[in-house]
Amino acid sequence: MQNYEPNQIENFPSLPIKKHILSSDLLPVSPNNPPWNSLIAFLVWLASVAFIVIVPSFLVLPYIFSQSVDFTDQTKLLEMSQTDPTVLLIGVLGVIPAHLLTLALAWLVVTNFRKFSFRETLGWNWDRFKFWHCLVILGGFYILAAIAANYFPEQENDMLRILRSSRTAVYVVAFLATFTAPIVEEVIYRGVLYSAFQRTLGVPIGVLLVTMLFSLVHVPQYYPSYSTIFLICLLSLVLTLVRVYTKNLLPCIALHMVFNGLQSLLLILEPYLPTNMTNTPEPTASIIHFFK
Repeated sequence: MQNYEPNQIENFPSLPIKKHILSSDLLPVSPNNPPWNSLIAFLVWLASVAFIVIVPSFLVLPYIFSQSVDFTDQTKLLEMSQTDPTVLLIGVLGVIPAHLLTLALAWLVVTNFRKFSFRETLGWNWDRFKFWHCLVILGGFYILAAIAANYFPEQENDMLRILRSSRTAVYVVAFLATFTAPIVEEVIYRGVLYSAFQRTLGVPIGVLLVTMLFSLVHVPQYYPSYSTIFLICLLSLVLTLVRVYTKNLLPCIALHMVFNGLQSLLLILEPYLPTNMTNTPEPTASIIHFFK
């Protein structure tokens, strides 16, 4: 389908033709005019969730078989999934191929099988986003996180169990949270989902749906830590509003990466920090997330 330049559109003498040319299907592909629709975006999201559930579980199976576990013993299987350090580590490592599969699927959709540029279609510019914007957002978010942690301590959840299982798991989580999760999550949520939703449903509904879906996939990871779920919901809202403001995905990825990177650094350094700097139970775990 041909894309028309604005000066070409003005040369059309017939107003009905102009209106037809100005439809979203004929405007140049851009972050706010993607070559996919909301249904495709939703299916990509479903696939990304399926990858993150199925791939780690599949990789854990050989180890469980090697332990001669009775697969009809649901209690034993549940216990292993929550306490066995090897099961937890394999599960975390399994997120890496799940992320790669998700990115591969997103690339196919975003480029429409190599017809469009991946970066240009998602928006790879800073636009109006400045360094001081990042500082203000991070500062405000950390203040809210500290208040939430003080009044609503984190409850036992899957992430805490992973972080307690081994130092190797901590390092893998830190890597995922810093380098792969921000890219994968932003491409799926602020890239594929929001780009389609805002065009079909409008900006307000697009922001609401993306925020809700982002929060939803993290609930199993952090339930019943309601303060953590609230912070993740807030983070999603802020990142989506950055996408609205800049019309580009790059600032969202960078902000997400810096945010998770700082948390990952604290996570790694936590055993070496003074006790009074870590006087809340697993303080860094309340914000670290890697789409698991």
